[in-house]
Amino acid sequence: MSSTAVSLAGTPAASPLGYFSWTFGQAARDPYYIMVIIYIFYPYFSNTVVGDPVRGQSLIGYITATAGFVLALTAPFLGAIADKDGRRKPWLVGTVATMTLGAFCLWFIQPAGQGGLSIGLAVVVLFVIKVCFTVSEVFHNAMLPSIAPVSRVGLISGLAFSLGNVGGLLLMLFVLFAFAMPGTQPWAFLPEVPLFGIDQATHEHDRIVGPIAGLWMALFTLPVLLFTPDGKASTSPMWQVAKEGVKDVLQTLKHVRHYSNIARYLLARMFFIDGMVGVLTFGGVYASGTFGWDTTTLLIFGLCTSGSAMFGAYLGGRLDDRIGSMLTLQIAIATASLILLTLVSVQPDTILYFWEVGSEPVWGSPYFATLPELFYFCTNQVFALFFVTGLSASRTLMARISPPEMATQFFGLFALSATVTAFLAPLMVATATDLFESQRIGFASLALLMIVGAVLLLKVREEQATVAGSQPQ
Repeated sequence: MSSTAVSLAGTPAASPLGYFSWTFGQAARDPYYIMVIIYIFYPYFSNTVVGDPVRGQSLIGYITATAGFVLALTAPFLGAIADKDGRRKPWLVGTVATMTLGAFCLWFIQPAGQGGLSIGLAVVVLFVIKVCFTVSEVFHNAMLPSIAPVSRVGLISGLAFSLGNVGGLLLMLFVLFAFAMPGTQPWAFLPEVPLFGIDQATHEHDRIVGPIAGLWMALFTLPVLLFTPDGKASTSPMWQVAKEGVKDVLQTLKHVRHYSNIARYLLARMFFIDGMVGVLTFGGVYASGTFGWDTTTLLIFGLCTSGSAMFGAYLGGRLDDRIGSMLTLQIAIATASLILLTLVSVQPDTILYFWEVGSEPVWGSPYFATLPELFYFCTNQVFALFFVTGLSASRTLMARISPPEMATQFFGLFALSATVTAFLAPLMVATATDLFESQRIGFASLALLMIVGAVLLLKVREEQATVAGSQPQ
């Protein structure tokens, strides 16, 4: 008779139905981030709703920064309260319900003069969704240590990111072929006009991604709520649970030396994640400025990148279980840094800095027609593989080194570490671009963040911490 699989928390792991259902929480959230934040709605909000790309980008920056400030004040405390209460699902229900409602509200964010929500209300909606998105991520991540078998934690984390990218890819394909491209190309497989009466002139093809993402999020959160086991509820009244949770956070700060290994890891993660996310964020901007790619080309670029990330997340998860989270993460960061330096080697007629290959089309496609464009496109797909491998391994490493009894509190700090320095990559790119008057140097400067994070990571040990006071220090 085979023994029951043990989780990172040292308790019996969930059944395969339980831990595979957990991966659908990522599949529920990621399409919102991919469609709304990265590729479609945020650019529409900045360029069309606000009408001024500079002011639009600054508003988005203020939304992100203010959300980060609110999360810095609340996420660790909410996590500690949930650890004391024992349950994470009620928090998931509340945040996902709020995000779903907010996502449907995005339909009513229209250009000036067309009615709908004012810019002020639109900013409030985007802010609330941003906060709830991160809070839901905290509680979802915190379930991983107690449900995943030790031997499969990397696979489960990687599969979750893979499913998230599958969802984003499928929904972007649907938006592209059903709403964005009809009428723009004479291809037989495209509808002559957008489906369901969507009006491109009033940007309904941009606004529809909100309701689509909201419906998808509500639907794919259900497997987590129905089949993934949750902790047992505390018998104490909620006010007592909250009081004890706040006390626990203060105790954690008091015993910071005991948790120094986790603190070093979170510090390192601030740098390397910011650099890697920056490459993903500015990769399209660099390509658009270098090659003059339009919106449709960038959307196809994003679709393919999500597909590559899907495979990278799965393969990275398998690698994580074979060689460990730390080594997997180090490989991902090092490779991502090298790939960034390869991406910036590309110019309209040059690859690898010095190899002049010309800017003439090498095939008849209206997209990615030249050799430098194809080289940049393919190199970015390799980056996507290692980027999501790094995301997955960073989560499993946090699960491996955190005390299971304090998982939600530490995953609150984990989420905070990706938010508190979110300004750093854009600031570095902007400063370097202005200083050297070079888009290439500005983009390449992100390698410095990844290198600093990789160096700090060398001092982190892949060993699980204990609760302060539970053993001699």
